[in-house]
Amino acid sequence: MNERIKLIEAAWEDRTLLQNSVVQEAVFQTIEDLDKGVLRVAEPNLEIKNELTEFHDAQVASEWIVHEWIKKAVILYFPLRKMETIECAPFEFHDKIPLKKNYAELGVRVVPHAIARYGAFLNRDVVMMPSYVNIGAYVDSGTMVDTWATVGSCAQIGKHVHLSGGVGIGGVLEPVQAAPVIIEDGAFIGSRCILVEGVRVGKEAVLGANVTITGSSKIIDVTKQEPVIYRGYVPPRSVVIPGSYPKKFPAGKYNVPCALIIGQRSESTDLKTSLNEALRQNDVAV
Repeated sequence: MNERIKLIEAAWEDRTLLQNSVVQEAVFQTIEDLDKGVLRVAEPNLEIKNELTEFHDAQVASEWIVHEWIKKAVILYFPLRKMETIECAPFEFHDKIPLKKNYAELGVRVVPHAIARYGAFLNRDVVMMPSYVNIGAYVDSGTMVDTWATVGSCAQIGKHVHLSGGVGIGGVLEPVQAAPVIIEDGAFIGSRCILVEGVRVGKEAVLGANVTITGSSKIIDVTKQEPVIYRGYVPPRSVVIPGSYPKKFPAGKYNVPCALIIGQRSESTDLKTSLNEALRQNDVAV
């Protein structure tokens, strides 16, 4: 593996090395390992505790390790591929990246017209309604990717996550040091939510419909007497809805969007019951 990393790092600095068959094989093997789940662009740092007692950007980032060399391999994969016609009668595509195959063997349910690209990992018992999963993404077991939801390149989706209809999970390839969007186990992402720029959603969090969070968005916990502000991170089991706050501009004061933490999902062994309670108690639209 160390030799493979050296080859990819060298080719990243000098693209003429992509003409070397050994370098090409290093890139191809990395994409195949991504496709099979042997490698992933980002993974939990098991040396760091999952629960946070206090929010710090550095601490949140340290809980996940991003492998930049793998993202480089994904980017280098594109110039090594030629455009080709892909026929799935009666449909036809023209692209560089093959489509993922062998879903029955993988134990994945794929409803027409769902598409996943080769180099994306779908673990057993994933369900893809008509949706899209891009190269480098990791979708763990038991997760539902609902109708017209998109999982961008290198995004990391945990176990038993529900991505509701029309959810947009942003992708990231460049800059290579940028963290992907991470949705941790058991989270529920409501319809038409948009999560981009390396946002991380903690375990079992509930996002109501139309919540939009970027890396710089304010996520305000309003459950206590004083607001607590997070950026780019939704704490575990938070119940979140769209909100706004006033901000002064040269032309006057206007409301700008934010996300509001209005409650907590109960710690329950029955996650379905816990989710239903959270939605009902907080009157959250999904």
